Amino acid sequence: MCPSYMVTREEEHSTRGRARMLWEMMNGEVIEDGWRSEEVKRSLDLCLSCKGCKGDCPVNVDMATYKAEFLAHYYEGRLRPRHAFAFGWIHLWSRLASVAPTLANVFTQTPGLRSIAKWLAGMDPRRSIPPFAPQSFKSWFKSHEPKNPTGPAVVLFADTFNDHFHPDTLMSAVKVLEAAGYEVVVPERRFCCGRPLYDFGMLERAHGYLENLLDVLAPHIEAELPVVVLEPSCASVLKDELRDLMPEREDGRILRDRTMMLGEFLVKEAKADLPKLPKMRAIAQGHCHQKAVLDFQSDKKALEATGLDVEVLSSGCCGMAGAFGFVESTREVGHAAGERVLLPRVRRERKDTWVIADGFSCREQIAQYTDRRALHLAEVLAMAVDGRVPPAGQPPEREIVRRRERAVRGTMLKAGAAIAFATLAALALRKL
Repeated sequence: MCPSYMVTREEEHSTRGRARMLWEMMNGEVIEDGWRSEEVKRSLDLCLSCKGCKGDCPVNVDMATYKAEFLAHYYEGRLRPRHAFAFGWIHLWSRLASVAPTLANVFTQTPGLRSIAKWLAGMDPRRSIPPFAPQSFKSWFKSHEPKNPTGPAVVLFADTFNDHFHPDTLMSAVKVLEAAGYEVVVPERRFCCGRPLYDFGMLERAHGYLENLLDVLAPHIEAELPVVVLEPSCASVLKDELRDLMPEREDGRILRDRTMMLGEFLVKEAKADLPKLPKMRAIAQGHCHQKAVLDFQSDKKALEATGLDVEVLSSGCCGMAGAFGFVESTREVGHAAGERVLLPRVRRERKDTWVIADGFSCREQIAQYTDRRALHLAEVLAMAVDGRVPPAGQPPEREIVRRRERAVRGTMLKAGAAIAFATLAALALRKL
């Protein structure tokens, strides 16, 4: 059932209600202004593009695709709101930030400056901007010594979110894949699947992103290498939107067939003997796209193979859904969606319960509304590979969180010292 309908209980926010409005729009009798209809837009504004309707509805209504198509027409010749560019172009902003991540963090994390940053991005002031990592994953991988240069190759898809915000998640995937005997290949050229663009109807730009992606991955597609993706929303682009936008492309078909989430690859393709952890309780939040168009059951099997006692939460959407939970106009509904099941369950769990979620949005929602941090499957398995057992009674994610915070804090302190020195030097020169 649609997450926004479960919050508002308004018919216009149900899949049935939205489908009816779209039909009326195309029919042109009741809704007469077609693609410019404010009534249809208002109804679709609270669609989280979770694809739940595609998996749950008996006739596979794909409201996320309908929303993207509607917005593409609605904004034709019009200027989109600023949050559409702030979040829709996150790949571009992340690449720029990677040139000077410390400077970017000074602007987005420092009191006063961060309020300006949130306003510019159209963010709700109550949300926090995730800090950029001091070093991206791709930058780290350039100096990484491969462990299995003669082993079977697997392509690791370095998505924008993990590459620039949580590079250690991708590093964990490298460790796990290499422990399974694979040579990990990461293309040097930049690419992005364009997932955020669909949420704002920027379909022409999204098409261009996919053209570039197919070009970058061309040699690996030709070799039909498996492509492992860590971010579910990116994997769903390769499995779903790629087919819709480029149905005639043979290389697109091969890429769809060879794209897998980490759990699916380890369980079905590699058939790896996964490392063990002590029998401990874990709760797992499946990303909406995993449950709708991907294979979340393989994640569960991989976690259970480590010895964890896993409960998959019947929580529906986390409520973050990309930009939805950040934007001022939709944050409240996104928060309410998370408070239905997921967030209270996380708060009630013991401190030593593993909280697991593959989606960047899911992990960010948990981080900003609870005192826990969710781990990606790759991080859980990497801890098992290293034999790292969490201290009794402590959150399993504690060391990972501390390491991230130390890295960002260290660069921020250096930046602060440099700014202070430059200010003092400038004042001294003025007195001369």
